[in-house]
Amino acid sequence: MPSTEPRGPRQIYKAFLWSMKGLRAGWTFEASFRLEVYLLVIFAPLGLYLGRGAIEKAILVGSLLLVLSAELLNSAVEAVVDKVSPEFHELAGRAKDMGSAAVFLLMMNVVMCWGLILWSHR
Repeated sequence: MPSTEPRGPRQIYKAFLWSMKGLRAGWTFEASFRLEVYLLVIFAPLGLYLGRGAIEKAILVGSLLLVLSAELLNSAVEAVVDKVSPEFHELAGRAKDMGSAAVFLLMMNVVMCWGLILWSHR
């Protein structure tokens, strides 16, 4: 149900708190998310160092952040599917597989972005 209350600093602060709660849940319950955060901690500074100019830096770091975002969305889909359909169902499996495929495609995007940018630097 859409919110009818006006947006202001209080609602923005509440949204921020909910986002932090979601990040904490991702860290607590999702090993893949933790691994991807570790990779971000290593590769984001490297991307900021290796990127030539703001656009390259944004692509190198932004591609990593997209993977984290997709991982959180995938985890959300899996949690809802497990809640609604704890027994195996073909559609539930398909939903989980598609979420996983989205994360995989964004990981391939990271490899492509980093590869193309670093290749152009040689």
